Amino acid sequence: MEVRSDSNQGRSGDNKLPSPAAPKPRVQVWFVTVCSTILIWTCLVQLFAAGELWRTRIFTGQVSRFSAPVEPVPLPPPLPPARNYTSNGVLLVSCNGGLNQMRSAICDMVTVARLLNLTLVVPELDKTSFWADPSGFEDIFDVRHFIDSLRDEVRIFRRLPKRYSSKYGYKMFEMPPVSWSDENYYLKQVLPLFSKHRVVHFNRTDTRLANNGLSLPLQWLRCRVNFQGLKFTPQLEALGSKLVRILQQRGPFVALHLRYEMDMLAFSGCTHGCSEEEAEELKKMRYTYPWWREKEINSEERRAQGLCPLTPEEVALVLKALGFDKNTQIYIAAGEIYGSEHRLSVLREAFPRIVKKEMLLESSELQQFQNHSSQMAALDFMVSVASNTFIPTYDGNMAKVVEGHRRYLGFKKTILLDRKRLVELLDLHHNKTLTWDQFAVAVKEAHERRTGAPTHRRVISDKPKEEDYFYANPQECLCEGTNCHDLYGHRNNSSLTR
Repeated sequence: MEVRSDSNQGRSGDNKLPSPAAPKPRVQVWFVTVCSTILIWTCLVQLFAAGELWRTRIFTGQVSRFSAPVEPVPLPPPLPPARNYTSNGVLLVSCNGGLNQMRSAICDMVTVARLLNLTLVVPELDKTSFWADPSGFEDIFDVRHFIDSLRDEVRIFRRLPKRYSSKYGYKMFEMPPVSWSDENYYLKQVLPLFSKHRVVHFNRTDTRLANNGLSLPLQWLRCRVNFQGLKFTPQLEALGSKLVRILQQRGPFVALHLRYEMDMLAFSGCTHGCSEEEAEELKKMRYTYPWWREKEINSEERRAQGLCPLTPEEVALVLKALGFDKNTQIYIAAGEIYGSEHRLSVLREAFPRIVKKEMLLESSELQQFQNHSSQMAALDFMVSVASNTFIPTYDGNMAKVVEGHRRYLGFKKTILLDRKRLVELLDLHHNKTLTWDQFAVAVKEAHERRTGAPTHRRVISDKPKEEDYFYANPQECLCEGTNCHDLYGHRNNSSLTR
C-alpha cells in the first residue's frame, strides 16, 4: 500500500518538475544494440584473421629455411558427364581364365553393355580355375576409377541389386554367349532376352566378341577400357613402378615371358626336354581338369607345328642367335618354372644377369600378393609393358595383351618368335646340319619383320581362332585419319603374317 501511495505522489507532482526528454522507442534501442554487436564481432574476426596471416607468414618463412617448398597436389581430372539412357536390363558377367584373358573379356563385356544399352555389374573374376586365386575385381583393379571413367558410356553398378539376388528368390537366366560373335548376334539374339528376364548372367566371357567387322566406335571403346578404364590398384601400381625403377637403374632390360610353367605344359601336352616321370605327371594333371578338352596329345607333333612354348635351353640359343650377349639384363616374367632352378641353369649360364621379382623385392613386399597368381601376374604385366624389349616364348593371353599395349605406347620393340621356324632351325643345329653361324643368320632373318612394327591384322573370316587377335594389334586405335596410311603404308597389308 505504501508503494502505491508513493507512486501516486510521484505522478501527482509531475507538473512541478522540469519535463524530461521523451523515452526512445524499444525497436530503435534493439536495432542499435544489434548493429553494435555485429560491428564489434566483425572487428574481432578481422583482427583474428590478420593475426593468423601474420603468424602463418612468420611460420612459413621459418620452415622454408629448412625444407623445400611443398608442391601443390594436382587435382584429379574432372569426371566425364554421365550418359543419360534408359537401361534395357542388367548384365552380370563371370570371367573365366587367367588375368589377361579376363582383362580382354572385361573390355568386351563393357562394349556389349554399351551396344545393348544395358547396366553392367562390376565383373566377377574366376576363382575356380587351375590357379584357384580368390582375388576379386577390387583386389586387382581400381574399381572406383573403372566405374567413373566409363560413366559417359555405360552405367556400372558395384554389385547386383538385392532384388535380383538368388537369396531373395530371384531366378536368374544364365548363358554363355557364342564365341567370336558380331553386333547382329547380340542385337538380334541376346537383347530380346533382357525384355523377358531383365537380368542375364554371362557365365563365360572368353573371346565372345569378334576381332573384326565391328563398328569403329565399338572398337574404340574396347581400347578405351583396356588402356584407360582398367587401372591396377594403387598398391599394385606402386609395387610395379618400384620394380620397373629398380630394373631401369640397372640399365636397359629384356622382359622374357618364359611360359614354361606346369599348367601350360600340362594343357598343351608339350613335354619336349622332360623326363618320363615329368611327362607322366603333366599328363595326369591334364586329365584332372575336365575343361581341358584334349587329353591324348602327341608332344613332338605339336612342337613341330610351333604350338609348344620353347624350353629354357632353346630360349638360351635363340637369344644368343638374336644378338643378346652375357651383359643383357633379363627379367623373367613368369610364375614358377617347371623343374625350378635346374631347368634355368643353361639359360642362367648364358645370361648371368637374369632376375625375377622375388630377387628384386623384399619378401615382406610380396607377402600380401603371395598365393594370388593374378596379382603377381599384374606385376609381371607392368614390367613387361615398360621393358626395352619384350620377348614371349608362347603366344598366350599375356603375350598378346602386352604386345597390344606396347603397340599403343608407340610400337615398342616386341620380338614375336616364330616357333615353327625356330623348331626347324634348332633341330638342324642340334643335328649339326647347321653351324652356329648359319643358325644365327637364319634366326635373325626369320625375325627381321617380327618386332611389333605397324602392320594390319591378319583376317581369316571363317577361322577367327587362327586370325590375329584384336588385343594384340588394335590397329583401329593406333592411328588417326590420314596418319593411318603413313603409319602402315603399302608394304604392310593384311596378307602379311606374324
